[in-house]
Amino acid sequence: NQSWSMKLFNHVGLDPIEMSAEMVDGKRVYLTPEGFKFPSVTTVISNNKEKMAGIARWRERVGEEKANNISSRSTNRGTKYHSIVEDYLNNKLDLKNYKKFPLPVLMFQHSRETLDRINNIYLQEAALYSKHLELAGRVDCIAEFDGELSIIDFKTAAEPKREQYLYDYFVQETAYACMLQELYGLRVKQLVTIVACENGETQVKVLPPKKEYFIKLMGYIEEYQERYGQKTIIRG
Repeated sequence: NQSWSMKLFNHVGLDPIEMSAEMVDGKRVYLTPEGFKFPSVTTVISNNKEKMAGIARWRERVGEEKANNISSRSTNRGTKYHSIVEDYLNNKLDLKNYKKFPLPVLMFQHSRETLDRINNIYLQEAALYSKHLELAGRVDCIAEFDGELSIIDFKTAAEPKREQYLYDYFVQETAYACMLQELYGLRVKQLVTIVACENGETQVKVLPPKKEYFIKLMGYIEEYQERYGQKTIIRG
């Protein structure tokens, strides 16, 4: 039962770019309108030695079966939460469609006050790419947050994350900020990370784009290209 009144979000509406994605050697790549195949931002960031070693240590510590269960559960939780938020921002949310998913619904309800700080939505779940960075991806939301144009990323977690575990989200958001400027000539003022947590808290981090995130991104790209070569960056 939706006892609360839904906010109506304004949509500015940029023309979205159509891009298809495919898996190549276990890595997601996007086909750009010009025919380039660029790896996804998430793939490039998650395939660095440091992160892969950290995940391997965690899997070893908790055990393979438990690690798989946790990963599967968090993926399902995140997917459903994203769908609810997307419907909400598109002014077409009906929670009856999500009655089989009480946890994501509860997480949405707890984070709704934060989501209501969003307005004037430019793009949602939209494909972006950069020929300069040789990267592509799908951004959660580009909109105003507290009145400032922002890259907005929605995450889910059991509880608020330590700052160090948010860092790569800022790097990913920086990549989207670069793509937005390259493709649409728009410069964002903020990188916004919203983490809806199972314990009822909503973690919000609002930062200006910083050079250090761009430098880190370039490091990830360089490491990825050195390891996997240029084979995913070819004309289709």
